[in-house]
Amino acid sequence: MNVIAGLGNPGETYANTPHNVGFDVVDALADRLGAGWKNGSGFHARVARTAHAGKPIMLVKPQTFMNLSGTSVAPLLRYFGGEPRDLTVVLDDADLPFGRLRIRTSGGSGGHRGLASVIETLGTEAFPRIRLGVGRAERQGLVGHVLGKFDGDRLNTVREMVAAAADAALCLIANGLDEAMNRFNGWSASAVPPPAG
Repeated sequence: MNVIAGLGNPGETYANTPHNVGFDVVDALADRLGAGWKNGSGFHARVARTAHAGKPIMLVKPQTFMNLSGTSVAPLLRYFGGEPRDLTVVLDDADLPFGRLRIRTSGGSGGHRGLASVIETLGTEAFPRIRLGVGRAERQGLVGHVLGKFDGDRLNTVREMVAAAADAALCLIANGLDEAMNRFNGWSASAVPPPAG
């Protein structure tokens, strides 16, 4: 079972914010693959079962709030017999320029508390992750930036980046991590306005 976990915060308050682009990617994948979301009983998550390139996929949106993402993702992965290498985590990255993608095979959290929670609960850093660059706002603190709403211009760029990240996730499933990294690492949205604030 391939598990793709998009990180974010539940509720309309956090929709269209930088911290929720992971949710946006798995939502896009569910739409493309015709998968319906259901409550993952006992796992504090919304889950959607589907397949791509003949391989089963479980899409996951933890409902624990960002900083406790691992307490949802790790038990779910174990319950379905998955190994860390079967998991792909999709998340925002404030240290990556706005509109850029980066895929990695493993590594630390880079200060991202949701990713840190997944690493801690799995007991390993050895799982793929797709990072979406949300940049930083020059005159705004990090928390205010990642929880602030995208404005109209940036929202268009984000939608383009989310679509590309969904493409990358499907490439990873169908063709492997190396191919996905070769095709999508360094990808950048066509028009990248700077973060507001």
